[in-house]
Amino acid sequence: MTTTDRAPARERLLAAANELFYAEGVHAVGIDRVIERAGVAKASLYNTFGSKDALVGEYLRGRQDANRARITAAVEAADEPRARLLAVFDAQTALFARPGYRGCAFVAASAESEPGGTVEQVSDEYRAWLRGLLTDLAREAGAPDPEALARQLYVLYDGAGISVRMDRDPSVATVVRDTAALIVDAALRG
Repeated sequence: MTTTDRAPARERLLAAANELFYAEGVHAVGIDRVIERAGVAKASLYNTFGSKDALVGEYLRGRQDANRARITAAVEAADEPRARLLAVFDAQTALFARPGYRGCAFVAASAESEPGGTVEQVSDEYRAWLRGLLTDLAREAGAPDPEALARQLYVLYDGAGISVRMDRDPSVATVVRDTAALIVDAALRG
């Protein structure tokens, strides 16, 4: 669906925001461009979201939901605890291979935002979910210190996204997946 289809204004605004904010940055894209791309009246944006800040929050929540679904599907498809833990990196590898990958939307938006605002709040929610997932999966895999293993994997996950974006090299995903396996195996051996 394109943003010019006759979908409800909310869906068109979110689709336009997702496209523009991800490609160009939250602060670089003015509200008028989002409205124009969505093909709605300015009043529709303010009646639906109230402000650009609220639209940015919903844009990031949409990305959060998509990331959670993608990662959860990969984890659920794995058949044993170690594979479930590494499936997080398999999901990341698939993301890196997508055309138009421009890095983590949360990192990009956070770099442009003020502390304590909507961007920080939504980013913190997503990051807490990912840390919690890695901790739970590490515990299920039998790691003696699941929090420490999760923290190591979490830092690796973050670094992979930044490396792929900055170096424009999706093959980093293979190195990261292999490194995650080494870290997991070392942790599970105790």
